[in-house]
Amino acid sequence: MSKEFTESELEAYLDEALVPNEMAAVEAALRGNQELAQRLANINSRRDAGVHSIGGIWRRHRVSCPNREQLGSYLLEALDKDQTEYLRFHIDQIGCRFCRANLDDLRMQQEEPSEAKISRRTKYFQSSAGYLGKK
Repeated sequence: MSKEFTESELEAYLDEALVPNEMAAVEAALRGNQELAQRLANINSRRDAGVHSIGGIWRRHRVSCPNREQLGSYLLEALDKDQTEYLRFHIDQIGCRFCRANLDDLRMQQEEPSEAKISRRTKYFQSSAGYLGKK
């Protein structure tokens, strides 16, 4: 018998906010389970009709997620103790995939050789130079 998923878990599945093994469990359960597929369709219909829960809005807009600047400060160990503990909890315990991806991207940029940084900045500047006004 397959696991019975809560509405909250299905909402998170639709938002791609579950950890990978839970996402896989929902997808596996969906195969050949018309009832589960119908539950997901009903959730989508409710969303399309504009019926949203506070939890759903919170998850979709990632209200509890730190911004990139905060994640960068976390990497540099420049946050106070409470902020550091919250970010560690959010990333390690909650397992937020979006914040982990942002953190991984920031780590890659931090470890990037300085020549690559200069090259990237030069390309950004050259691509936007035409938008700058002449005086």
